[in-house]
Amino acid sequence: MKFTTLVSATALAVASTAFVGAAQARDQVQVAGSSTVLPYASIVAEAFGENTDFPTPVVESGGSSAGLKRFCEGVGENTIDVANASRKIREKEIKACAENGVKDIIEVRIGYDGIVFASQKNGPAFTAFQPADIFNALGSKVLKDGELVDNPHNTWAEFNSDLPAVEIAAFIPGTKHGTREVFEEKVLAVGCEATGALQAMIDSGMSEDDAEDACIDVRADGKSTDIDGDYTETLARIDSNPNGIGVFGLAFYENNTDKLKVATMGGIAPSTESIASGEYPVSRPLFFYVKKAHIGVIPGLKEYAQFFIADEIAGAEGPLAQYGLVADPELSATQASVSNEETMQ
Repeated sequence: MKFTTLVSATALAVASTAFVGAAQARDQVQVAGSSTVLPYASIVAEAFGENTDFPTPVVESGGSSAGLKRFCEGVGENTIDVANASRKIREKEIKACAENGVKDIIEVRIGYDGIVFASQKNGPAFTAFQPADIFNALGSKVLKDGELVDNPHNTWAEFNSDLPAVEIAAFIPGTKHGTREVFEEKVLAVGCEATGALQAMIDSGMSEDDAEDACIDVRADGKSTDIDGDYTETLARIDSNPNGIGVFGLAFYENNTDKLKVATMGGIAPSTESIASGEYPVSRPLFFYVKKAHIGVIPGLKEYAQFFIADEIAGAEGPLAQYGLVADPELSATQASVSNEETMQ
């Protein structure tokens, strides 16, 4: 695909200013954050470097929370310019940013992705899940014979005879990953309510807020393993454990179908079509955040942001969609927002 016309179509003149106390700004855009957004950002960074006069941006992973923490450390050439995130920035992170002088933040939604549950291609027949299955397998406390108890389940078939009678071994995103938050909200919490455990917790005297928090607690007896690295680490765990179930982004799964098979969730198969329609229940928007104070100081920062969300890149026919990103139907509004350097209110 040709990208040579993109920058001329999207680049704007930027003012030449300097950070206080900085003799000379660096000339490379620096990006860190979500492992889900990482492959998209890497594709864009490489194309940006090849098709513009700006150096190729440096893109690092580490997880959404870690990336936003670095982003909020302050303003200046010794801090990153862009944070990738598989969730929206939290209020406490916005506050931390402001306390460190990062007061003008541009939010850029790049598209959508789905969270999928995948296992070894030739492993047990994990082909269909409901949120209740994942909660019963991984919840810290579950409902059994009408009583709330510490999770006693050792195999999947113990609570759903349609699932394989193999030992529970799940590999889920660690707490620093934005994917974990979506997993908690759209799978564990939904499953907790569906099984009646949420109501049982409230009936036992817990406040609704405490019960909701308890619903997303994960058992700590070795059946569930937090993965702090990226999806390649999860894949390695699945490779070495034929009974393992891993949580992946749709795009990563689609690029590893020779090794993995995916399960439906709520009877819906994950695909770009089912995510775009909203039919698949475990999907989420993906973002990156730009430090406005660095625009005009770090060469190519605004141009990189505009390049990323150009129709030719993030649109339905672009390379990011080919990799698995579900194009945002409101992409033109995001393009206008970035062009106007509109910040979060």
